[in-house]
Amino acid sequence: MKHTKMGKANVEVSRICLGTMHFGPKTDKKDAFRIMDKALDMGINFFDTANIYGRDKGPGATEEIVGEWFEKSGKRNQVVLATKVYHSMTGKQEPNEAMGISRYKIRRHLEDSLRRLKTDRIELYQVHHIDRRITPEEFWDSFEFHRQRGEITYVGTSNFPGWGLEKFDLAAEQRGSLGIVSEQCQYNLLSRYPELEVIPAALDRRIGIMPYMPLGGGTLSGKSQPEAGSRTEEVEKEYKLNSVGSYDPLQQFRQLCGDLGQKPAVVAIAWVLSTPAVYSGIVGVRTEAHLEGLDAASELELDESTLQRLNEIFPYTVNRPLAQGPAPEAFAW
Repeated sequence: MKHTKMGKANVEVSRICLGTMHFGPKTDKKDAFRIMDKALDMGINFFDTANIYGRDKGPGATEEIVGEWFEKSGKRNQVVLATKVYHSMTGKQEPNEAMGISRYKIRRHLEDSLRRLKTDRIELYQVHHIDRRITPEEFWDSFEFHRQRGEITYVGTSNFPGWGLEKFDLAAEQRGSLGIVSEQCQYNLLSRYPELEVIPAALDRRIGIMPYMPLGGGTLSGKSQPEAGSRTEEVEKEYKLNSVGSYDPLQQFRQLCGDLGQKPAVVAIAWVLSTPAVYSGIVGVRTEAHLEGLDAASELELDESTLQRLNEIFPYTVNRPLAQGPAPEAFAW
């Protein structure tokens, strides 16, 4: 398993990040423990979760499983841990608990995450979505307070627009602070929106990108038929795709992977990792079998002809034309 720097932070993380969203609702505690053990044995030292994860098991359920594994395995110091803050943890739109962040809310939610995760610090604390109402002053006052206390080490974002990265990271620079080290966004061969604004902004501010859904929810894994109720089926409905019907690009993609002698999942992840600014790809693992090939994906380097062919097969995002290159050149005259 290859490792690299976490954005502008001088800490080494695996090029594959273990996504834990399925722990609890789709993967029971026993299987989750086995997955985390095997991932660490493979060299995956970067785990991503969120305080809201848990679905029908309730918000916080996933963090609790990860925390119990830390406690029982004694392997906390071997993991670079990432979690998130933003959503309501009560499901109620009560004052100070609705979507968004504040110094007041961050302090309470961070305390709860630390308790559930059975740890004294979070290496990468991420804002799950941008809050357009918060001032840069309160944003950085909030995180710097907890950084000084040693409860968080680095600050990251998730689902931020390019202008949001520039706005808040520039404010940190003006305060003499390290700023945003990482942005987590959806990015794969089927969803290339980040190429317009987010990736150029990240390169400008030296912010590392850690994409989630590099396999498009499993659509790019080469499955012949998605399982009923699976994330792949959900994504195909969301993207209006059909992996076994007449959706020709997926068939062309499988043919290309066959010519390369590589599994589609390995090629799809390797493509994401080949993108400038991307340092690690998050793979949401539901079973131990889903870990197979992730080490190969971190090692595979696609040549220029293969990258060009992939651009020819997937020159768009979610069935919408996407010109190559950053904004505004991609859509301006």
